[in-house]
Amino acid sequence: MVTSAITRPTAAPLTLEASRPRVGEKVIVVWLFLAAALAVLITVGIVISLILPTIEFFRTVPLDRFFSMEPWGPLFASPTYGVVHIVGGTFAIVIYSSVIALPAGLGSAIYMSEYAGPRMRKVLQPLLEILEGIPTVVYGIFALFFIGPVIKDNWPTWIPGKLGEEPGFQFLLAAGLVLGVMIIPTVASVASDSMNAVPRSLREAAYGLGSTKMQVATKVIVPSALSGITASFVLGLSRAVGETMVVLMAAGAMANLTLWPNDPILTMTAFIGRTATGDISTGGTSYYTVFAVGTLLFLITLTVNMIAIALVRRFREVYE
Repeated sequence: MVTSAITRPTAAPLTLEASRPRVGEKVIVVWLFLAAALAVLITVGIVISLILPTIEFFRTVPLDRFFSMEPWGPLFASPTYGVVHIVGGTFAIVIYSSVIALPAGLGSAIYMSEYAGPRMRKVLQPLLEILEGIPTVVYGIFALFFIGPVIKDNWPTWIPGKLGEEPGFQFLLAAGLVLGVMIIPTVASVASDSMNAVPRSLREAAYGLGSTKMQVATKVIVPSALSGITASFVLGLSRAVGETMVVLMAAGAMANLTLWPNDPILTMTAFIGRTATGDISTGGTSYYTVFAVGTLLFLITLTVNMIAIALVRRFREVYE
């Protein structure tokens, strides 16, 4: 008995890709490439616009004098160029604002992620977005005409500093408080999104072992979302470093190397804002000073972001 085998044609494997790219897909790819290239070109343009005048500045002012401890006064009749004083003022305002913004932002994120119900989230989230959307000049007015006078009227006289000696209401604490409040929504929103991305199974496993809600939040959720929390902190710090209007209006204009809360200070952004909008001769050393300070500010921000990227990669958690 002869058995004949019937050969059937083999079906072609299924594929989700079209045999030919559609014209619309090509257009989208080209558009995305142009958008990315435009971002790179803008960054290169910013760097070039800072570097060339900075080189002209350092042809007149030596590098060791720029980073010396001499007073900061590039617009004086006998100019001095000790940038350490305004760098110290920038870091002082960052420290004061961070003491307020980082704990409050992280606490707000934990509450919205783990404790608040749906109704409370619907109330808190728009409020945080409103705080984040308020113009910085409004924060500056609030610091100058409300926070500053309140602090000055109730400040203990036995604490050393220049609060009682100088007229006006511009000093480090007033600007630091308001800047810290301004940064809270940024930290809270990014950290909250990172916590919400933690899988629900981790929470259920911790509750199944008898953990309390506080233990779940602090020992499970926060470590699991540490990379996102780190990113939120760095984003808040970067905003504090680059903020102009609040420190321009409320921190004062005296380049003091101090951490006393009742002393006026001058930050790098405030100096750039005051000088660039004033009457300075184009091409002079005072003109190039703005670009030298801007380049230093750019390098500081770049360094902070590079450290942040390294930390995020170090603590990143991948969930499948």
